[in-house]
Amino acid sequence: MSASSTARRVAATVLAAGAIVSAAALPATAADRGHDRHPRVETSRVQADAPGRDDRSNRSLNGEWVEIRNTTRQPVNLRGWTLRDADGNRYRFNDTRIGGRATIRIHTGSGRDTRTDLFQGKRDHVWDNRADTATLRDDRNRTVDTETWGPPPLTQAMARRP
Repeated sequence: MSASSTARRVAATVLAAGAIVSAAALPATAADRGHDRHPRVETSRVQADAPGRDDRSNRSLNGEWVEIRNTTRQPVNLRGWTLRDADGNRYRFNDTRIGGRATIRIHTGSGRDTRTDLFQGKRDHVWDNRADTATLRDDRNRTVDTETWGPPPLTQAMARRP
């Protein structure tokens, strides 16, 4: 076997090894790039217990809210996103844009939507004062963020007992 033939085989082996290493690293790199494309929106605050009496007045209903924050510099369109409680009550966002580094509040009662406040139009309280979970999902129904408060539901607590 000649020296040039050996050199070609070594070069081919090195190139093949490099291709294998590159292919193995590609999924992680692609996943990282894909993650950067997804907006980072989170539940920043919840006021489940409206100030005063829970008398189902519009004032009381709008006293409970969930605040959503866009932590990126770019605006995000929340069209098709949902906000749900543990009982399955759901609010679906229409063509709602949240600016970069901005927050919006989603109130339970009725009102006129603005850039910073949205209204679900409910006639009864949604968020349980003592324990509940607010789940924010994107337009593909993927959970983006959850905020839970209070003790776990009784069924979960009993399931954990020995």
